Amino acid sequence: MPKMKSNRGAAKTFKVTGSGKVKRNKAFKAHILTKKSTKTKRKLRKATLVSDADSKRVKQMIQK
Repeated sequence: MPKMKSNRGAAKTFKVTGSGKVKRNKAFKAHILTKKSTKTKRKLRKATLVSDADSKRVKQMIQK
């Protein structure tokens, strides 16, 4: 049986932290930024964690 392939899009999008949690960037930072406040754009810079409900599925997608 062949090896499982990781989802390359997901592998480039998510990173696993040292404690095993999955890190992601926030959405809504790509375009149409003129109508968003400076405060909103500043808060979108920081990365956040994937929710516990989704983290198992994301880890399967990015497994090596």
